[in-house]
Amino acid sequence: MSSTFYIPAVNVIGEGCLKEAVTSIQSYGYKKPLIVTDNVLVQIGLVAKVTTLLKEADVECVVYDETKPNPTIVNVNDGLAMFKEGNCDSVISLGGGSPHDCAKGIALLATNGGEIKDYEGLDQSAKPQAPLIAINTTAGTASEMTRFCIITDEEHHIKMAIVDKHVTPIMSVNDPELMLDKPASLTAATGMDALTHAVEAYVSTAATPVTDAVAIKAIEMIQANLRQAVTNGDDIKARDNMAYAQFMAGMAFNNASLGYVHAIAHQLGGFYDLPHGVCNAILLPHVQEYNAQVSPKRLGDVAKAMGVNIEGMTSEKAAEAGLNAIRQLSQDVSIPAGLEELGVKVDDFNTLAENALKDVCGFTNPKQATHEEIVKILSHAM
Repeated sequence: MSSTFYIPAVNVIGEGCLKEAVTSIQSYGYKKPLIVTDNVLVQIGLVAKVTTLLKEADVECVVYDETKPNPTIVNVNDGLAMFKEGNCDSVISLGGGSPHDCAKGIALLATNGGEIKDYEGLDQSAKPQAPLIAINTTAGTASEMTRFCIITDEEHHIKMAIVDKHVTPIMSVNDPELMLDKPASLTAATGMDALTHAVEAYVSTAATPVTDAVAIKAIEMIQANLRQAVTNGDDIKARDNMAYAQFMAGMAFNNASLGYVHAIAHQLGGFYDLPHGVCNAILLPHVQEYNAQVSPKRLGDVAKAMGVNIEGMTSEKAAEAGLNAIRQLSQDVSIPAGLEELGVKVDDFNTLAENALKDVCGFTNPKQATHEEIVKILSHAM
């Protein structure tokens, strides 16, 4: 069976690499990019820092800063209008997963036309998006380097999963200096999101030796560094290690895809407007407990990567120990214990399960579930 490996052409990682990235942007010849970001990054001065560097490189910017935490169809349409009105020639996303996903939607429509809902599913676009450079400020989503784009349909309260080679940025930037001073809660949620990416990719039916290698290394580095990054947000070494870890987790799931954690979390985010990383963190051990029926050996490997001594254990016991290690990490970084704390209602389970089974991310889960089994997973996660 053949496989195709997707990754941006250029990936700049490491402390202080933003200036190197600006030099690269200048070399591409783009003169008027649309910067897609959010109000928080404007308020803390990060947008001004980036636009100043770009201006010094003779790059004029138009700024769209209204991206919501779960970017919407309205966000994409409003940003696209600014792109066209400003006669922009490229897009720069600045932030975490939300600005990156919003920027992907804008860039895709800029060249392909239509509405963003036309591209839900796998490789629905006809041609590449407008040039997109993604500057990352959190260690978690890896959206800065993936072909995944998640947009919320506010009218129908669902998240649309767009998985398309054409939304892959041409360059990703991960400067841990931009990740300093982020709130502990955000660091925890995005870090657990990265862990989820690595674990789901490792047990995916589309896993390859390449994705296995980066997934396991990502798990090891998250286990070793996330607690410190949460406890001391100024620890540049922990931030740097988390930047590499989330990038490798992104390499893994960008090519092996995901599973039911994301398929269900997308519904929770779209239905209740909940934080994606927190939903993933709560669901992860419950979905993997379900997957342990068919993937105990793989989950035993996860346990070892989480620092568990699995010598002498059966595959089933090792898998169980791995899930306990994931639960402990989640608890250590103060992730809520269950979905009930987030306001999830049992009455909505049927709708959530129905929509989750349609989500493209679930197609590579190692065990395909029935509607009743998805409802059971949700129930256990309460």
